[in-house]
Amino acid sequence: MYKRLFCSIAILSFSLSLMAQSTPAPKDADIDPAAVAALNRMGTYLRTLQTFQVKSVQTTDDVLENGQTIQAGGVIDVLAVRPNRLRAEIIGDDKHQLLFYDGKNFTIFGQLVNYYATVPAPPTIGALIDKLDEKYGIEMPLVDLFLWASPDQPDSAKDITGAIDVGPSSVEGTSCEQYAFRQAGLDWQIWIQLGDYPLPRKLILTTTDDEARPRHSQVMMWNLAPSFNDAAFTFDPPDGAQKITIAEVNAAAGQKESNTGSSK
Repeated sequence: MYKRLFCSIAILSFSLSLMAQSTPAPKDADIDPAAVAALNRMGTYLRTLQTFQVKSVQTTDDVLENGQTIQAGGVIDVLAVRPNRLRAEIIGDDKHQLLFYDGKNFTIFGQLVNYYATVPAPPTIGALIDKLDEKYGIEMPLVDLFLWASPDQPDSAKDITGAIDVGPSSVEGTSCEQYAFRQAGLDWQIWIQLGDYPLPRKLILTTTDDEARPRHSQVMMWNLAPSFNDAAFTFDPPDGAQKITIAEVNAAAGQKESNTGSSK
């Protein structure tokens, strides 16, 4: 569910950029131009980052069938070098995964089960994000950071119903400005670092079309000058690791359909 929300936010940030540049907000719209400008500036800045490391501490609500909300936590650590190198570690309550991308191959390793899979990869991080999603149903960690304000996204400015500047705030000791946005089915808040480095420091998503109003939050810590070598992006299988094959989304769907037809 939250993958859709992340991508939606990335699309909307670009849409707000277009709206700020070409279409004045209607007088009766609850859209603050300062919030629009801040989001646009953040997205523009993120596109300039060629190398960065970001650690995100996350919590996500899961609503059970009986309406009770259960919260899960996790930590994601991403090292990225545009255009074609990435390493990510995902630690959750029930998972510990490592992702490696060296511009030629993508590998996912499940440390708890000691299984890994490697597939040929396209030449850029952006193309990799699309391939993993469309072919394998795999979501790139912190995908919103790579999509934010992307000029390849369609115009969805009409979806925004509210954008306000909440005011000064602080995230883990970093001075920020807090903004809040609204759209159908979703309220979201973002804390953007003040000064010359307008980095997103905190994000909260609230699903409003669910009575339980589940939330996803993440607090981000940035390193814009990380230390690394090329080996960081190449997977070296540990002893006993078993290689498996990643199931393709279309193949899995076709197999399911075939099995259903056979049962009839």
